[in-house]
Amino acid sequence: MECIFCQISSHDLEASFVYEDDLVFGIMSLDQPNPYKVLVVPRAHRQFIYDLGTAESARIFQVAVKLATAVRDVSGCEGLNIVQSNGTVGQQDLFHFHMHILPRFTEDDIELKWPATRLPRAELDRLADGIRLKLSEL
Repeated sequence: MECIFCQISSHDLEASFVYEDDLVFGIMSLDQPNPYKVLVVPRAHRQFIYDLGTAESARIFQVAVKLATAVRDVSGCEGLNIVQSNGTVGQQDLFHFHMHILPRFTEDDIELKWPATRLPRAELDRLADGIRLKLSEL
């Protein structure tokens, strides 16, 4: 079965487009926990964030900022969340990279929550060392 976002990108499936260029498109999400929820999607099939190139990822985020501003201005939302998930354990349900722009209102009942577990500075420094080392290899 072909990817739903690839079918939307090629206009083989209907969607309510809010933005399109040669690398990225924005559509209204079918799932609307709050009005004006938008998805930002690369045209090329990229399964995870790790699969994005530098120029492509920069363009995706530039579009996300513009769309977030438009969503805020049109919806009157008091804040918003940008949500992006990778892998089944990360709660990714469609395996084509996409970002959710979710407008938030004081009265909504949406929660993005996890336990706050503070680590000692020495452990944070150790973890940071590992990330810096890996970055030097990429």
